[in-house]
Amino acid sequence: MTSSSSREVIVEADGGSRGNPGPAGYGAVVLDPVTGETLAEAAEYIGVATNNVAEYKGLVAGLKAARSLFPDATVHVRMDSKLVVEQMSGRWKIKHPDMKPLAAEAGRVFPAGRVRYEWIPRERNKHADRLANEAMDAGKRGRQWEPSDSTAALDTAAARNAATLPPAPSGPPGDATAGAARARAALATGAGTAGAGTSGDLGQGRTGTGSGAWPGTVAHPTARDDGLFAAEEALAAPASGDFEAEAGATAPTGRAARTHAPEADTAPAGAPAETTGPEGAGSVAAPEPTGSEATGSAAAPAPTGSAPAPVAQPASAAPAAPGQGWSAGPDMSAPATFVLLRHGETALTPEKRFSGSGGTDPELSAAGLRQAEAVAEALAARGTIQEIVSSPLTRCRQTAAAVAGRLGLDVRVEQGLRETDFGAWEGLTFGEVRERHPEDLDAWLASPKAAPTGGGESFATVARRVAATRDRLTAAYAGRTVLLVTHVTPIKTLIRLALGAPPESLFRMELAAASISAVAYYADGNASVRLLNDTSHLR
Repeated sequence: MTSSSSREVIVEADGGSRGNPGPAGYGAVVLDPVTGETLAEAAEYIGVATNNVAEYKGLVAGLKAARSLFPDATVHVRMDSKLVVEQMSGRWKIKHPDMKPLAAEAGRVFPAGRVRYEWIPRERNKHADRLANEAMDAGKRGRQWEPSDSTAALDTAAARNAATLPPAPSGPPGDATAGAARARAALATGAGTAGAGTSGDLGQGRTGTGSGAWPGTVAHPTARDDGLFAAEEALAAPASGDFEAEAGATAPTGRAARTHAPEADTAPAGAPAETTGPEGAGSVAAPEPTGSEATGSAAAPAPTGSAPAPVAQPASAAPAAPGQGWSAGPDMSAPATFVLLRHGETALTPEKRFSGSGGTDPELSAAGLRQAEAVAEALAARGTIQEIVSSPLTRCRQTAAAVAGRLGLDVRVEQGLRETDFGAWEGLTFGEVRERHPEDLDAWLASPKAAPTGGGESFATVARRVAATRDRLTAAYAGRTVLLVTHVTPIKTLIRLALGAPPESLFRMELAAASISAVAYYADGNASVRLLNDTSHLR
């Protein structure tokens, strides 16, 4: 058994009133966060009361039950009462006189730093809801609830699924991943075990990361998901990536090797189609190469001066790599989830000018400030951000400050999240760069190792910096949900590395000002991209 000083438990609580106010009761359950095992249950009929009072009483009972088991534990409270979650998280004021003393009582059970709150939809709070209804049913019969009378305890498998499945989408979308998680749960609870290679075996050796396992495999506990979006298996590439090695590889067939471009929203006038031009755009399609690069062969010759091709190693000598796809082994720990927020607009954004870390460091425009407030409101409603880390540039720090003020969190500044230094191109439009420095621009579009005119940073250099920053932050915030407020290049680089995609994939991503993306990083080296360029909060 894990010692109480290092133990974390989940408390799910609910309350109800048949009449509001009317005959009321509460229910609470303490769960193991890894196995989903029920550790304790509590329920009580409390007479005539409102729903909110019953919910608060359920919270208090759940916290006290957790303290009686593990006095020094940390607690993850999950409730379907938005009111209680927001008030206990300190984001909403408590005005009702009946709830103030109950909130104060709940706050005294554990030190504030050891309790965190999460809203979950009602369908994921069925265990506590059933206990509350059992308590009200007992009160109707003139009795109090007794543990021996509980039928909620018989539904252990369903309670385990409710404890470990990710939240259904709320706020920024995650519908597809939540649906997949529910499908896995249904398979895990309803399917029998099949021998390897039999019909229904989705991959020999694959272990489930949902609340059970795929047919033909051994069930393992599910990793909790503290992320903004629904938990998914780590089907993407390993979190670690060697951009420098990729930069020295041959160009993809049919196109010159390219990487990401500056901060922009739309293609500047006069630029080629698919341009990731200055502050705000899509992607740049470099001219079709001639010669060996355009032959369509599977392995074009390496460019002059590139690193020699690696010598093939025997399978036995190959280093072990993190499993990917259906063959991946499970990661039992909660991922570090990075919610990636691009800063709001500056005066340079609508003008589509290069704006990196080597220029004037512009502030947010009036439109950018409005965008920052909108995203702050959306993230506050979601309520899952636990830490905030920002680029040192002013536009990011202003955006981060708006969110931090709404969430009541501090902001840590991380130099590794700054934008590319675009050298002599800072402040210019794509067309102006094409006119003044055509050869440098062509070289920059063709290779991630090429730097902008005047000693700016190549994208290979930026990618190494971003990857090192990612590794530091995933280690520092394992199991946490962290908002990274940064720029186009770092965000697209993180997405690209998570997907294991080639450098030119960055020219195929749209990334608007104040947009939200998300990646989860697991301890076994796998990464899962959960969202890209969500702007629903701006509409």
